[in-house]
Amino acid sequence: MEKAFLQNIVEQNKMTSHYSFDRISNENASLRLNRQAASIGFIYRHIGETMNMFTGFFGCKTGVQNTTMGYSDTGQGKNVDESRQLVAQGYELLAQIIETTPPEDWLGMIDTPFFGKVTRVRLFAHILFHNSHHCGQISLTLSKGEVPSPDQTGKSG
Repeated sequence: MEKAFLQNIVEQNKMTSHYSFDRISNENASLRLNRQAASIGFIYRHIGETMNMFTGFFGCKTGVQNTTMGYSDTGQGKNVDESRQLVAQGYELLAQIIETTPPEDWLGMIDTPFFGKVTRVRLFAHILFHNSHHCGQISLTLSKGEVPSPDQTGKSG
């Protein structure tokens, strides 16, 4: 797999995602599409966490702990700056993976608990598709979302 090819795919993902990411702020992080949906902040943190955690299958050690995958939104995404750092770190790790993976290894298999055995390039692509999927959710929530009142969320305070 040619490095320039993968670098271009990552750069396109960053460019496309920035339209959502750059609009996220502490002021709109609590917006949700409805009371059952995750907030913008939670989704953003989830993107950052999964980018970092999935790079572990490529041998990267990040120390990032999962607080979103398989969990409900209980306010994990309130710190937008922290999530922004997680996403930036994730993109840096993807760049490192491109630089350090020999071309012949991209079609080598990785065993994952989610998909079973897949090629490295498929798992790499999944990380980027996952980002895009959640960026769409963030964009929709930015345009249509609201902050549910405490009586709508079933939570007090």
